[in-house]
Amino acid sequence: MFEVIVLAIALSMDAFAVSIGLGAKHGAKTPYLALRAGVYFGFFQGVMPLIGYMGGRGVLGWVEAYAPWIAFGLLLLIGGKMIYESLSNGIEDDIAKVTHRIMLVLAIATSIDAMAAGFSLTLLDVSPLIACGIIGMTTLVMSVLGIFVGKKSGTWLENKAELLGGVTLILIGFSILNT
Repeated sequence: MFEVIVLAIALSMDAFAVSIGLGAKHGAKTPYLALRAGVYFGFFQGVMPLIGYMGGRGVLGWVEAYAPWIAFGLLLLIGGKMIYESLSNGIEDDIAKVTHRIMLVLAIATSIDAMAAGFSLTLLDVSPLIACGIIGMTTLVMSVLGIFVGKKSGTWLENKAELLGGVTLILIGFSILNT
């Protein structure tokens, strides 16, 4: 269960970073924006790993001997991507108004990584529904928190959160190899 909580926090860092940017640049109606960000990001971060899990279960029989290495590779790629993105400016700079369509696009974009990480759930001894619920709720809380942090502090924490999430995913990948 500990691995799921760490995975949930790491996966939520992408949404947290985007939420910080949104809060810093679009914090006019902060509680409403926080609620929207939490619901959108939390929902998609909770559903996408389930899709990845189901896909992983479908191919697990064929690649069972290599499953830890595949999960490691996916987490390494996702973590590396998050680290790379932490070194660049966020997409929030280009958003003039935060509409439902924009929130949907951001939620899907930040949760694609979670779908790939969902494959690693096939290797953990936990119910995938519980794991996805934990991931979704963690992301909801982190997204709401991110909006308020962004409003108060600006964007200086945005890239650091994404960097931390990327490093954590890579460390989870190494821990899967050791089990």
